[in-house]
Amino acid sequence: MTGPLEGVKVVELGMWVAGPACAGILADWGADVIKLEPPGGGDPARSFQALFGQMMPDNPVFELDNRSKRGIAIDLRVAEGQQIARQLIADADVFVTNLRRSALEEWGLGPDELLEANPRLVYQLITGYGMEGEDADRPGFDIAAFWARSGIASLLQAPDCPLPFQRGGMGDHPTGSSASAAVCAALFNRERTGKGQLVSTSLLRQGVYTISFDLAITLGWGDHIGIGRREEMGNPAMNNYTASDGRSFWLVGQEISRHWPPLCRAVGHPEWIDDERFSSPMGRRANAAELIGLLDAIFATKTLDEWVVILDGEPELFWAPVNTIDDVLIDAQAHAAGAFIEVPERDGGVMRVASPSDFYGTPWSARGPAPELGEHTREVLEGLGLSSEQIDAMFASGVVA
Repeated sequence: MTGPLEGVKVVELGMWVAGPACAGILADWGADVIKLEPPGGGDPARSFQALFGQMMPDNPVFELDNRSKRGIAIDLRVAEGQQIARQLIADADVFVTNLRRSALEEWGLGPDELLEANPRLVYQLITGYGMEGEDADRPGFDIAAFWARSGIASLLQAPDCPLPFQRGGMGDHPTGSSASAAVCAALFNRERTGKGQLVSTSLLRQGVYTISFDLAITLGWGDHIGIGRREEMGNPAMNNYTASDGRSFWLVGQEISRHWPPLCRAVGHPEWIDDERFSSPMGRRANAAELIGLLDAIFATKTLDEWVVILDGEPELFWAPVNTIDDVLIDAQAHAAGAFIEVPERDGGVMRVASPSDFYGTPWSARGPAPELGEHTREVLEGLGLSSEQIDAMFASGVVA
């Protein structure tokens, strides 16, 4: 088995990250994904190869979302190219796209037309701002729709500090993950009803869901959760601290009565358990600045490796290191959790980031690298029953590449 979606045919017309990420997860899970790209430059995510101002030897960002796919370069601006796309989708199980609906409909690839031609099709349309409303067709990268407009950036802005910047693909990847789940739900429904359907996922809605904890408070109580400073956190057992070697860690004392006593013991002050300043949650809140200052001074006396032994000696004290990217790459538990996989690429196996789910009855594995632009064009067209002469003519005219 190569995953639970083995035998499922997916056609992807995606660009940048969100659409390709959705189809990339489906490919990881075993689907046969055919990626449609324009001749010339192809998916603009191929430009990530020059992300640092020079042409790098490979493109790990593009590989992340496009491994195990087959690629065809096709000009959808011309009728013949549009017809080829419709032929490919005519017997597909899934069509994934994050292009704007107006462009798709102009090319005869809108949901109404494709679902009429193939009623079993699951049509996943990923948008910036949703399917309805005056901004439904507004262009929106994840930094616009997911990060800025949803409210996430404002909630992460510390007092008197500039707005934070989003990391690359931070909204696209969870949106792609949600979209892949929606595709699978629609496929499950099709097994019962025999009918496909249009499903949609938007960057804005994913962003709103991401901060739904905050929004639930505001909707329910009309209140807002403030952006706190670590020096004033009302629960000092739910805070970050720095060891003597400059490495930071986070205490996760969410259950205040359960986690306070082991913290007192770990820092060598069991008398704090009964200290009237700190013995109650309200006391710790009222004296938070003083307590955090005391904890800062104590944690600065030992290296993180030394604190690991002490903190792990209290089973009811929860904590985690604040890993850097380099730390994550060598974190044994991240590897044990399956966060990285080896992908068979052209020059041998390469370690890449895994998609976020596993199936223990139908395990998946990466089957190959991302396709070169147009790598499988001839193979895919032959699969449509076109003759060598017809395919050669398409290459000559520039309809495909």
